[in-house]
Amino acid sequence: MDFIHSFGVLVIQHLQNDYKDYHALLNFMSTVGDPRNIFYFYFPFWFHLSHDVGTKMIWVAVIGDWFNLIFKWILYGQRPYWWVQETHLYQNHSVPRLEQYYITCETGPGSPSGHAMGSSCVWYVMITSALNFAKPSTVSSHWSFQRFYLLRLSLWMVFWAIQISVGVSRVFIATHFPHQVILGLFTGVLVAEGFDHITLVYNASFKVYLQANIFLLSFAVCFYLLLTLMDIDPSWSVTKAKKWCANPDWIHLDTTPFAGLVRNLGALFGLGLALNSDMFIQSCKRKNGYKIVFRVTCMAAGLTFLQLYNFIKMPTHTETLFYIFSFCKSASVPLGVVAVIPYCVDFLIKDKDRKSI
Repeated sequence: MDFIHSFGVLVIQHLQNDYKDYHALLNFMSTVGDPRNIFYFYFPFWFHLSHDVGTKMIWVAVIGDWFNLIFKWILYGQRPYWWVQETHLYQNHSVPRLEQYYITCETGPGSPSGHAMGSSCVWYVMITSALNFAKPSTVSSHWSFQRFYLLRLSLWMVFWAIQISVGVSRVFIATHFPHQVILGLFTGVLVAEGFDHITLVYNASFKVYLQANIFLLSFAVCFYLLLTLMDIDPSWSVTKAKKWCANPDWIHLDTTPFAGLVRNLGALFGLGLALNSDMFIQSCKRKNGYKIVFRVTCMAAGLTFLQLYNFIKMPTHTETLFYIFSFCKSASVPLGVVAVIPYCVDFLIKDKDRKSI
């Protein structure tokens, strides 16, 4: 692995030296790939375009990030910003200098890249869903099929442009080696492709959501305990991050492996609760729920609410308290988008209709 890591360091140095002027853009692309954007940007938009696509998006994001956590514990991947400081490959006087940024100091293991995996799986869902909507019928004209093929080519070019940009940005900030980004990208696509053949999630009861939460949490905790019993510290990367991060303020509790697990389980729990609630049935499943005005209003209200809601910061002085609040906050996101906001919009539309009579 030393050869792969040392080659990765050369790539990082090349990017940081030759593309330093683009650091703002690359930092932004790294933010674009943040898995949390799935819940705060992509999900509220797509859910009100198609309930099935929005539901699938959450399942893919949660299961994909869960696999990412397990793979990180198994693969024991290093991160560039601490590997160059601890490897014996370099002499003390020749340790490569890697620039660090405020988003460099991820605390979990490095392989595979969670940003690359999350970005590829959710964008794969969005691209394939958009193509399914746009696909012409068998009776359409030859010109319609030509336009569809042009659209398909364009959308897949957008997909790869975004994935490459996110991957390059993660390498540029020295939080991942190139091979970790590539592994994350293709693993994310595999997870998303797998859900094309799983239709159970579209009409799952709250019991199924609860069982999925219990299984995912139980497996992760048991695997964590198994590693501990084998004298392997699953939190080894947190210690390294704290030791080698250039600025202690860049170390955040929400980048730890369990923080992502809790956040995802909260989102899945909230989605199951919302989809099986009376508020969702009375608003989105009734006549108003199929109107374009209703869907657009819900979409706009949901996006606005979540951007304001995202400013709420979780208390980080107590780890247990942080996880509890993080779970509740994540659960309230799909609950608000799927049930509460549509219910309120539906009530306002009905009230307006009553006044106009």
